[in-house]
Amino acid sequence: MRIAQVAPLYERVPPMLYGGTERVVYHLVEEQVRRGHEVTLFASGDSRSSADVVAPIPRALRLDLEANDTLAPHVVLMSQVFEQAEEFDLIHCHIDYLAFPFSRLVPTPTVHTLHGRLDMPQVRMLLRHFDDVPLVSISDAQRRPLDGLKLAWAGTVYHGVPMEEYPVGTARGGYLAFLGRMSPEKRPDLAIAAAKQAGVPLRIAAKVDPVDRPYFEHEIEPLLADPLVEFIGEIGEADKSSFLGDAIGLLFPIDWPEPFGLVMIEALACGTPVIARPFGSVPEVITPGRTGFIADSVDEIVAAVRHLDRIDRAACRQEAQARFSVTRMVDDYDTIYEKLEAGAPLA
Repeated sequence: MRIAQVAPLYERVPPMLYGGTERVVYHLVEEQVRRGHEVTLFASGDSRSSADVVAPIPRALRLDLEANDTLAPHVVLMSQVFEQAEEFDLIHCHIDYLAFPFSRLVPTPTVHTLHGRLDMPQVRMLLRHFDDVPLVSISDAQRRPLDGLKLAWAGTVYHGVPMEEYPVGTARGGYLAFLGRMSPEKRPDLAIAAAKQAGVPLRIAAKVDPVDRPYFEHEIEPLLADPLVEFIGEIGEADKSSFLGDAIGLLFPIDWPEPFGLVMIEALACGTPVIARPFGSVPEVITPGRTGFIADSVDEIVAAVRHLDRIDRAACRQEAQARFSVTRMVDDYDTIYEKLEAGAPLA
């Protein structure tokens, strides 16, 4: 099958450091190439892939200090993709709604995986207009704000990670881990409060985007003076598995409708249980008592920390292998591609 995979241009594929969507696209593309598909990846020029790479810009936008307009490169990207649509059997876009108008203008089946939040009023208005565009959600919870709209859902596909890159750890570090963005909706302040109350060391590996710099400096930096808390900054893929595997648990105290939360399944692949607040996709990903705990308040999180020794790390790995592997993810997408090629009706 001739497939075009269209990635955002904010990070390279795979990302050098943080970048969930681009990492998912990378694993999807590599497995599709391994299965014999003819894949063209539209992404930034510094991307590394077994597929053919077509790039409108030489390097990813986030690390390009001269990039002051992020929309223009994506418009060029859309032109590059859809001007040669007839060369593909299917186009798979990962740039949210930017490709919607273009995909209506070509006969090539096009599907759009939505990686962001869908609970904003403008998004509802937009999707109501594009109700014929084939969509994939990354969790059932992601769709919930759109209840009542009849949209062309092709399916829900959970993310997957390559299990061989996430060896099971031993929790030898004895610390709690926080991994992600340093932003208000990720609630690192709750992770710090819970770790301090539990008396357990906390290691924070997080990037600080410019938009979140004031929050970090005013709200979080003063909390880092506690000897139990260590901020190590943004880490890359090479360090992620050891960081997660050496932890006794991952704290995921989000305060927003997280569409998926890739770090949860990365932790589970390492055998590390997850303590998360009950928002967004969390109840779909975490099985309480088996792969971690769902806890809301700081007191509940602390209680869960004290019960982490009840979780079997081998069970966490088994759950990740069964539900969140790359092969399972690509199998699910293959089923959707076949449905689109056959012109089957969508829900």
